[in-house]
Amino acid sequence: MGKKWLDIARQLQSIAQAGLTFSDNKYDIDRYQQLRDISLRMINEITDIKTEKLTRIFTGEKGYQTPKVDIRGVVFRGEKILMVKETVDGLWSVPGGWADIGLTPFQVVTKEVREEAGLIVEPVRLLALLDKRSHAHPPDLFHIYKIFILCHEKGGKMKPGMETSHVAFYGINELPPLSTTRITEEQIKMLFDFRNHPEKSAICD
Repeated sequence: MGKKWLDIARQLQSIAQAGLTFSDNKYDIDRYQQLRDISLRMINEITDIKTEKLTRIFTGEKGYQTPKVDIRGVVFRGEKILMVKETVDGLWSVPGGWADIGLTPFQVVTKEVREEAGLIVEPVRLLALLDKRSHAHPPDLFHIYKIFILCHEKGGKMKPGMETSHVAFYGINELPPLSTTRITEEQIKMLFDFRNHPEKSAICD
């Protein structure tokens, strides 16, 4: 039930944010602020994140709220996949991060793989566009889309970056502890399925 109510609270927050941005009626603005306060109290009850912190997070969001986009690079060496150890939680994921304004998805993934793993890659094709809510991730404050892009290794040297502490290739049966906020075991299996069946069509939730 917590996940369901978190989704409802996010929707209320989105409505409040749009109303506060585009309304010029002082009475409506007051109502939208009340709606935002209700959504923040709901999120606080569900997540135990302090209301003051939630207020700082969401008051920085302006305009019509849309899903955030997380882009991940998928690089194989033989039967192993490139993974990085995240410094923020000490767990592993495929390299990637938030989409950057002004860059295409392929440009973002090229940058992220180089910054987090030290490798130069060529993006090849979209593998999957997933709605994070539809998969076994821990609940998140924001609505997030996840994009997985297959890349071919072109050069560089494996080395961690500012946000990673280790870089390595792992087989499907030797996966390290996963950063499930970023990737799940089922998604790793999905990526290996694309490796084994390159003709497979891209997946979209």
